[in-house]
Amino acid sequence: MSVARQVVVEADGGSRGNPGPAGYGAVVIDPATGEPLAEAAEYIGVATNNVAEYRGLIAGLAAAKALFPDAGDALRVHVRMDSKLVVEQMSGRWKIKHPDMKPLAARAAAILPSASVTYEWIPRAQNKHADRLANEAMDAGRDGRQWEASASTAALDSPAAAPAPSGSPAPGLLDSPAADALFPLPEDAAEPVAEPADAHSAPRQSAGTPQTGWGSAPDLGAPATLLLLRHGETALTPEKRFSGSGGTDPELSAVGRGQAERAAEHFAALGTVQEIVSSPLRRCRETAAVVAARLGLGVRIDEGLRETDFGAWEGLTFAEVRERYADDLTAWLASPDTAPTGGGESFSEVADRVAATRDRLVARSAGRTVLLVTHVTPIKTFVRLALGAPPEALFRMELSAASVSEVAYYGDGNASVRLLNDASHLR
Repeated sequence: MSVARQVVVEADGGSRGNPGPAGYGAVVIDPATGEPLAEAAEYIGVATNNVAEYRGLIAGLAAAKALFPDAGDALRVHVRMDSKLVVEQMSGRWKIKHPDMKPLAARAAAILPSASVTYEWIPRAQNKHADRLANEAMDAGRDGRQWEASASTAALDSPAAAPAPSGSPAPGLLDSPAADALFPLPEDAAEPVAEPADAHSAPRQSAGTPQTGWGSAPDLGAPATLLLLRHGETALTPEKRFSGSGGTDPELSAVGRGQAERAAEHFAALGTVQEIVSSPLRRCRETAAVVAARLGLGVRIDEGLRETDFGAWEGLTFAEVRERYADDLTAWLASPDTAPTGGGESFSEVADRVAATRDRLVARSAGRTVLLVTHVTPIKTFVRLALGAPPEALFRMELSAASVSEVAYYGDGNASVRLLNDASHLR
């Protein structure tokens, strides 16, 4: 019979703006000595505080499982978090109503058997290690860096074998009743819409935690793979005119239809696409229809994949916008929170929309390959968020018409960019 292995996971996450630049931190602790066994932290791009908290939980549970892959059902994990929302939802006392939370909660619950995990709410002052990891990661994301465990000073806030604060269970009490017994609530207890914005932040990974894309990663199962196909050319594409979702909805040109045909042949040769999802705009629907006909698949429309609304700039060239709306253009280039003239959509708003769409797709696509037919800004945003790159990275990527990019999403919440702007099938 396996001897039970007990660990404590402390996790945190936050958003500087709620939603805003977000990140998480998690640490796995030996309950007997207080020694940190593994750390994880990551900048996750623009997200809400609640999403970041859940991502921290997922990373912490995955790190604990990776440390003891042979423990099986004998592994016992006691999770300590200052997020009342996450603790109560994962303990089953609060219903999960928000669509962004449901897939994250499902991912967390799938990492370990439910009987192996207990939850405890702690005050923020008792969660300093994970909080500092999250802030280090967010700082790294702000500076365009990846968080590195070797440079972390988070452990300074969490001395080994520190005594448990008065009024809270000591870390070694993993055989005590589950958090459900500690915080009994009526079944119909109201669920808060959101927690207050934190000063936390985001980041990368550390020794002992699951890593994706390189190194000796644990087996996390087949990822959800999103193939990102930009639509074929329209009459506006070669003229480099703003063509978003705010009024201009051009059809594919003859060149664009030819590009769609070649893309269809490419995906047929790959033989991996299992589902096609398209932006509602005409140029994407037409591109998707050509590919779908070749593959014998249907096309599902998702509003989250539409292009940015460029407001009064729709149909104009960059030079024309500079001439007519110089101040607005300068402000737009300087801040992702600034929208184009005339009620357009800011890049921050697009990032929120794309992140929510990504989470929905990934939650239902584990082990599958899904082709998304969409536009420049959504594709760049998928890639930017996967890399943990700052918003200005949008201006540093180039995407040709009908090009293909690819991002894989793993069970521990990490992403791996596999391809960017591949147009070799068009030659």
